[in-house]
Amino acid sequence: MTISHWIDGQEDAGTSGRLLDVTNPATGVVSGQVALADAADAERAIAGAAAAATAWGETSLARRTQVVFAFRELLNARKGELAEIITSEHGKVFSDAMGEIARGQEVVEFACGINHLLKGGHSPSASTGVDVHSLRAPLGVVGIISPFNFPAMVPMWFFPVAIAAGNAVVLKPSEKDPSASLWLARLWREAGLPDGVFTVLQGDKVAVDALLTDERVKAVSFVGSTPIAQYVYETASAHGKRVQALGGAKNHMVVLPDADLDLAADSAVNAGFGSAGERCMAISVLVAVGGIADELVARIADRAGDVVVGDGRRRQGGGGEKEPDMGPLVTQAHRDKVSSFIDAGEEAGAKVVVDGRTVQADGAADGFWLGPTLFDHVTPQMSIYTEEIFGPVLSVVRVETYEDAIELVNANPYGNGTAIFTNDGGAARRFENDVEVGMIGVNVPIPVPVAYYSFGGWKNSLFGDTHAHGTEGVHFFTRGKVVTSRWPEPTTEARALALGMPTNA
Repeated sequence: MTISHWIDGQEDAGTSGRLLDVTNPATGVVSGQVALADAADAERAIAGAAAAATAWGETSLARRTQVVFAFRELLNARKGELAEIITSEHGKVFSDAMGEIARGQEVVEFACGINHLLKGGHSPSASTGVDVHSLRAPLGVVGIISPFNFPAMVPMWFFPVAIAAGNAVVLKPSEKDPSASLWLARLWREAGLPDGVFTVLQGDKVAVDALLTDERVKAVSFVGSTPIAQYVYETASAHGKRVQALGGAKNHMVVLPDADLDLAADSAVNAGFGSAGERCMAISVLVAVGGIADELVARIADRAGDVVVGDGRRRQGGGGEKEPDMGPLVTQAHRDKVSSFIDAGEEAGAKVVVDGRTVQADGAADGFWLGPTLFDHVTPQMSIYTEEIFGPVLSVVRVETYEDAIELVNANPYGNGTAIFTNDGGAARRFENDVEVGMIGVNVPIPVPVAYYSFGGWKNSLFGDTHAHGTEGVHFFTRGKVVTSRWPEPTTEARALALGMPTNA
């Protein structure tokens, strides 16, 4: 089966002849081949979007939001279909895939009410006989480059707002799990979106570079690793585009001595090992403050041992079969890379408390399995601390004081998300102000904001100055105009020339 592009409202196999295998990570079996775009495919995709953008931008706001609402209703009714696609290509368990879709749907629902956020301002008689008003106009064609770990949610951080604001979207999904994008394209067509307003361009660097350099693409949204985020930002900016490029992370969870250790242990396991750790907001470092480390590590290890790793397509059935808690990693190469980090941590002297390399998975022998892994006595010099592992590996760093924890978090080059676990409101309030991180949780391990707040980190976790969705997303996908107008009253008086700078009076 060939997984194609979606151009001008229909599937398009492309002209490149380049194909890449797509594999079910729970079985190791190739499920299809995705078409990788060449320059001609990219030209066709961008041209189709450009042709559709003008008419869509001139479509009434009422009509645009009706289409977005219809998309929301279809998505809500059939999200199980999409979850099955995500599970089969990404590997995350079905319930996790459904959760991903639910969080993406929040942004669709936010976009249904975009009318209020696209209102301009109006100042009558700003000067004698002069009125001033402002408006927000769509950009035209915008590009979205999304990662493998959230094939539905991350694109939905961007395209509902972009489309509701009057833009045409070209989505470049990950080649590792590309089928969700085609399912979404068909749903947009069913919702009544005109052909060309939502385009899917499958591919690799060829497709990415086309979006970054083509002058018809006015803005680019990206989520992925920090090196690629920096490349996207620098290249697209050099070609005159707006860019929001969200990069990597090394998210810390600080646990103070007064915290509820059962809550902290549950949260560390859920946030560290959910989706096999393949989340940009996953907790990868637990900072144990004071003398609680031994007890906390023991509680986490006990819970980690109960995590069932297996094929995410297995769901609760009449026979009592239970859905696994965690699926495989996305590819064999990625599984091996994460395993090599575990090897390196052990060689560096960190204590392996729970070893995921020995997991007995409930699935096919050729699946890309790696179980939850817990390290203790990790230091900031070790590669398991400095690198974004992007797998089910949780490192415990022990510090003596709150000040030590803050210094550790702020010294890290990433600033995506962090959390503090405490029962002290004053400490939590101080933490909010002290940490140099974009998203903060208080007794919440994965502080992904709701859709009407914006998602984004600091430091090397963000290139560009605009976060995703929320009001910042609306401003990113529109640009402002200010109109100053005068309607002179009929008069018989002679009008004199006046070349001086106009003043308000």
